[in-house]
Amino acid sequence: MHTLSEDKIKANQVEGDINLTATRKQWQDKFLSEKSKKLLDEDSKYFFHQALSSPCLDPIKKVDGIYIYDEDGRKIMDFHGNSVHQLGYNNPYLLQALQTQLQTLSFSPRRYSNQIATKLAKKLTTLAGGNRRVLFTPSGTASIGVALKMVRRAKGKFKTLSLWNSFHGAGLDAISVGGEYHFRNNIGPLLPGTEHFLPYNSYRCIFGDCSNCNLKCLDYLEYICKCEGDIGAILMEPIRCTDVQIPTKEYYQRLRSICDTYDIALIFDEIPTAFGRTGKMFAYQNYDIEPDILVVGKGLGGSLYPLSAVIGKEEFNICQDISLGHYTHEKSPLGCAIGNAVIEYIENNNILSHVKELETILYTRTKEMKAKFECIGDVRLIGALLGIELVKNRQTKEKATIEAEKVLYLCLEQGLSFKISQGCVLTLAPPLIISSEELNLAMDKLEYALIQVFRHNI
Repeated sequence: MHTLSEDKIKANQVEGDINLTATRKQWQDKFLSEKSKKLLDEDSKYFFHQALSSPCLDPIKKVDGIYIYDEDGRKIMDFHGNSVHQLGYNNPYLLQALQTQLQTLSFSPRRYSNQIATKLAKKLTTLAGGNRRVLFTPSGTASIGVALKMVRRAKGKFKTLSLWNSFHGAGLDAISVGGEYHFRNNIGPLLPGTEHFLPYNSYRCIFGDCSNCNLKCLDYLEYICKCEGDIGAILMEPIRCTDVQIPTKEYYQRLRSICDTYDIALIFDEIPTAFGRTGKMFAYQNYDIEPDILVVGKGLGGSLYPLSAVIGKEEFNICQDISLGHYTHEKSPLGCAIGNAVIEYIENNNILSHVKELETILYTRTKEMKAKFECIGDVRLIGALLGIELVKNRQTKEKATIEAEKVLYLCLEQGLSFKISQGCVLTLAPPLIISSEELNLAMDKLEYALIQVFRHNI
């Protein structure tokens, strides 16, 4: 097997916790049974290797609610979930919707309509403000491709402007507009015209202090739009899910104005954040603006079915002579039955209000933790999406990359899983159905790990 250099390993750690480090192997050697190790060996033998999955961390046996259970019987709170677990795993309401649909209409060929797909399309357009249309796809990356094609037709311009370090999927078109080295490195020529811009970062902005810079970053963005003259779309996550970047209202209202001035479509990628994660049904609703095209996914399928949607304004309905998606499962009755159930469950069980309660708990706990631990350089929180940036020194902001990985594996020992982004950001995204007691328990586990790493030098 090809061996990567230390420099390559460090570069890959920008996206998340990876399977190439010695720390992971040490954890596996210490905690996994021989049975589990054998299962991982089989995984390694039969799957193509890639840095964030195969070979895998730990074989799991079942999922339920906020928990995953591994083959060795460990019960682990899942605060990662690949962003599909807003309503927990095996949610009975979603399972019932799936089972009912299986007994009636399990598949719908493309040339036919079905009531369950139309119902979901109607609901999504209503939630997004009306006067919009929908196209379903089986993945977020496929939906990004559809959105890009719609803009090319509607605007007559193929150039895009998106953010460095952004992620919009793993397809060739998606990594072209995406900005992560991890996905683009040594792939070869990508889509032409995919320009990139510096991301909003309230803690490490290259222009200095974001609180009084008067949005110099957007001055630069507008300068690019003027110089290029033919940007068709600006694409970004309204709230960045990986390292939890939360721009101000002023940022997005100015961005919306720039798009209107230069006839640029604003595409918001809410594949990981839609359906309650930020305390709103859609993350952009925190900003009092509207995108021209909204892409959602992940949570729409309730962890039971791969389903994504492109929700665009009426002006983009001009592609009757081409096939934008043409996916086999484009109007899947099974996926759409779950999608409808996801929205119904959120609305009928006051999930958005519960998320605000979770946000209060997370705010209180992280405020206390930041006062206790000098290693916490920054805390970024909205709804039930939390980023804790670990540093070696608050003044220099040097990233505590090695320490962050140690914190992760200590938390895994205690039954708490989450993601690391940018090498040092602990990204915690609990299922939205989690109880206050469970959330506080998870924060206890995290605090214990911080004590062990930063005070006891484990």
